[in-house]
Amino acid sequence: MRDRYGRDTFGASVLLARRLVEAGVTFVTVHTEAKGNGHWDTHENNFNLLRHFLLPFLDRAVTSLLEDLDQRGLLETTLVVVNGDMGRTPRINAKAGRDHWPQCGFCLLAGGGVKEGLVYGTSDKSGAYPVDHPVSPGDLVATIYQQLGVDPETTVPDQIGRPLSITHGGQPVRAILA
Repeated sequence: MRDRYGRDTFGASVLLARRLVEAGVTFVTVHTEAKGNGHWDTHENNFNLLRHFLLPFLDRAVTSLLEDLDQRGLLETTLVVVNGDMGRTPRINAKAGRDHWPQCGFCLLAGGGVKEGLVYGTSDKSGAYPVDHPVSPGDLVATIYQQLGVDPETTVPDQIGRPLSITHGGQPVRAILA
């Protein structure tokens, strides 16, 4: 089992996440900060880092998690989210890297009431800007809240008592929900 997930901190963390879900924990976060070498911030040597270091451990652990949740009958009720904090520049820089690019990114959602095998939205041919169905961070979080059973219209008070939307105006992306 440990070999399937990976005998590293990330693999062990994802396996622990699966075990926590089995035990009834309702919200688990795993991140890749422990991987070192700048993790996903590939401002240089982007392609070698992705191919030989970053993508193999992510693919191994996430694939194992999804297979295990499915085999245990937990995938339908467990929303798995894989995302970063931004996209990457469509142009390669002088150091064979890609810099920060908030205009167009990605998110993978699996299980938890989302449609299987659906790609939602497209970007232009260089991956710089959304062409159709743009999703804001607020829309993403509203979708996640919806699937967690939290009303996306909920507000919380700010420091002086004014209502602040937990989704910053986002709306659930209903087209991806099963």
